[in-house]
Amino acid sequence: MSVSSPDDQLPMNESLISPRVSVIICAYTLERWELLNKALVSVTQQDMPPIEVILCIDHNNEMYRRCAIELPLTLGHAPWKFTVIENKYETRLGGARTSAAQIASGDVLAFLDDDAFATTSWLRCLTAAYEDSNVVVVGGAPIASYEIARPRWLPFECNWIFGCAYRGLPERRGPIDHVIGANMSIRREALLSWGGFQSDNHDDMDLSHRTIHAYGAAAVVYEPEAVVHHFVPKARLTWSYFWRRCFYVNKGKVKAFRDMDQASNLRAELRFARRSLSRALVKETRELLRGDQYAPVRYAALLSALALGGAGAFVGRLQ
Repeated sequence: MSVSSPDDQLPMNESLISPRVSVIICAYTLERWELLNKALVSVTQQDMPPIEVILCIDHNNEMYRRCAIELPLTLGHAPWKFTVIENKYETRLGGARTSAAQIASGDVLAFLDDDAFATTSWLRCLTAAYEDSNVVVVGGAPIASYEIARPRWLPFECNWIFGCAYRGLPERRGPIDHVIGANMSIRREALLSWGGFQSDNHDDMDLSHRTIHAYGAAAVVYEPEAVVHHFVPKARLTWSYFWRRCFYVNKGKVKAFRDMDQASNLRAELRFARRSLSRALVKETRELLRGDQYAPVRYAALLSALALGGAGAFVGRLQ
């Protein structure tokens, strides 16, 4: 589909009281077709609509053709421009998001996963912090929407393994070390200043670290009122998925940190480990006293997660 050229961008030192927002959704499989449609419909229901929605298809020609033909008809009533493009890079998610960012015309880019649907106030809440010109990145809360009942052994501190808000995040708007990719936004000019997303598997972490390095710790903000519901399939609620994610995500972070050069730091990871252990000990002890026999199991699983993460990082360094 054809696209228009991006408009001139506002200077970074000017406040965006009512930012022009482009919503970007990336998709790669027709297996999520119903979820993708639900995500798009949720954007049509925003009480503060974007100026456009860009759907980038990641290396799936069949899906691109179907989206380009069917979705413009489905979304004909939407109050925004809708564009379907293909990932022009050989990389996956990071390249898809960069492909969309480069042709977007908004001052702020809001990223929504194809398996998440937004509440009606999502975009308004996500972009409110941009009234402060010092804010460059704002992340929202992707709340887990489980396909089956959540296992009682699974620590709430580990919801990050399926890209959802976890216990320990701030309860009100404030600075954060690392936003969550399923629900995040950034000033377009800042993202493109370092060439777009530089990582596929750790794109949200890479974005957060580069922003903090360039603009300071206060430039990355978490807004818990900006809520989307992120689908969690039953395949991600198993011990096998749990330990593999804990190990391999942290193994992959070694290369991601190296690619960030001076922007990399371990502050977020070390802070998460320290705070998670202390807070979980208090909370799970209370739950145990209330009769929840799974409380010590969850704490043991949290210890295992941290140990697996450390092992993954160690192996990554060896390699």
